[in-house]
Amino acid sequence: MKVEPQQLKIFLLDAKLITAAQFEKAKKIAEKTGQKIGDVLISEGFISQEDMIKMEAYILGIPFVNLEKEKIEPDVLRIIPEPIARSHNIVAFRKKGQDLEVAMLDPEDLRTVEFIKKTSDLRILPRLTTPRSIKNTLLQYQKTLEAEFGDIIKKEAGGIKTVREGAEIVQKENLQKIAEDLPVVRIVDTLLKHAILERSSDIHIEPLEKEVVVRYRIDGILRDAMVLPKQAASGIVARIKVLSNLKLDEHRLPQDGRFRIESEDYKYSIRVSVLPVYDGEKIVMRLLSETSKAFTLEQLGIRGKALEDIQDNLRKPVGMILITGPTGCGKTTTLYAMMEILNVPGKNISTVEDPIEYRMPRVNQTQVSPKIGLTFASGLRSLVRQDPDIIMVGEIRDNETAGLAINAALTGHLVLSTLHTTSAAGAIPRLIDMKVEPFLISSTLSIILAQRLVRKLTGEKEKYQLKEAEIKDIGKYCDLEKVLKILKEEKLAKPKDTLKDITFYRPKSSKESPEGYKGRLGIYEVLPVTETIKELIIKQATSDQIQTQAKKEGMVTMVEDGFIKAAQGITSIEEVLRVIVE
Repeated sequence: MKVEPQQLKIFLLDAKLITAAQFEKAKKIAEKTGQKIGDVLISEGFISQEDMIKMEAYILGIPFVNLEKEKIEPDVLRIIPEPIARSHNIVAFRKKGQDLEVAMLDPEDLRTVEFIKKTSDLRILPRLTTPRSIKNTLLQYQKTLEAEFGDIIKKEAGGIKTVREGAEIVQKENLQKIAEDLPVVRIVDTLLKHAILERSSDIHIEPLEKEVVVRYRIDGILRDAMVLPKQAASGIVARIKVLSNLKLDEHRLPQDGRFRIESEDYKYSIRVSVLPVYDGEKIVMRLLSETSKAFTLEQLGIRGKALEDIQDNLRKPVGMILITGPTGCGKTTTLYAMMEILNVPGKNISTVEDPIEYRMPRVNQTQVSPKIGLTFASGLRSLVRQDPDIIMVGEIRDNETAGLAINAALTGHLVLSTLHTTSAAGAIPRLIDMKVEPFLISSTLSIILAQRLVRKLTGEKEKYQLKEAEIKDIGKYCDLEKVLKILKEEKLAKPKDTLKDITFYRPKSSKESPEGYKGRLGIYEVLPVTETIKELIIKQATSDQIQTQAKKEGMVTMVEDGFIKAAQGITSIEEVLRVIVE
């Protein structure tokens, strides 16, 4: 089932949807780029996507359906498994007897239709639809899964054997049995699957006096996911300890472990932390996708002069690049993006990390293990003897590691690392506080990057202009004149505009995202260590003095970078201020 270009031209001209000149122009572009003519006509704005799909459906004799506002029966929806629906853009939406109507985007995808026919043993009736219809239908999978998960957990929790703790110490053998109890296994598996579907980065399992609260961290915000009966607590803890190879009968000391889960659709490495609390043991699991590819610096949200400065310093064979910010602000992801650029056959890259969050091919990654004496400092000492060109130290935590990292940069290596400070300029006093000599910092430090993560607005968002009171409030956190100047330079404001004239965006609740946000992006400040900054380091200047000088030399601060992204409609001002004020 294929629409020939000449056939498409005749029908489109006959319906007066395009002109002959527009078709010829699209044809030339399609020949150059190897795209379909229909796709070029849409991308050039000659015809809407819906009109094009309706025309293709008419030519092929396939009915067109619009499912944007359709509510589909869960039983019908699940005839096609979600991974297949998502990867092939094909959904089941109506079933009458042995006939199953499926909506699709690609009328040439006969293999998928054949596969569904074999697995469902039904007669398949294809229909053409729009990408928005497919998107709306795919969202309904999530809702049916949530309902299904809730039912499974409630049902299974009722079947858990209760165990008296406290007065009577539970034997290790009993805990082992509970961990292998079918309801417990199902609850833990379901919690993990649900968290992955929700794009959660962490799962918190918190015992309270009469219940167990499960919370997911999604896009940096912690949200209640479900409440389980108290009797489920000991079984869940035992199950997770078994998976992570931790001591089952240790309830008084914190424990850390790790395990992996794998299915056809995903591979995750899960980092586990168990901590004794008043009502039992609290578990936090960090979910790290093993299939996610490293981002580019541009995808992370680094742009303009900041991007150029980082790229220039990555080309240097020696020196130190530092990334700063609080826990969970994406420092490691930025480090990996930099290593992806540096990872070429001619370079030997060695890392010492705690923990290894993502596996990188051709990079020698070492996991810190303080129990056996393998710390950042001892690991770094050994790395220097491994003939590295580039060294990545997960975090500079103490004086010894700081001294060794600086020394490695002095002796002809490029060193990448992270530091916990709130701003880029704050990294220098922090290193001095770690007993590193200022003259060594000035001669090795190349560039410092500070970052935070802001949530991204979804497709549906609301335009608005700032009021006087809002401008006055924002003025507490940044230089408004400089912000306006940057927005004009970025062509996000006209030459005579004031801040009141600039359009910003607010989140708008939608089916896809109730809060109006989905996914995250970085806001950054990048401080290159210039000659003037080096002089200030030797004089042991304060972070404020260094920050002032860096601004004079053109550094865009995190708030200013956030404002640019807010004016572009990527995020909101509220979101930028939320992460900066925190």
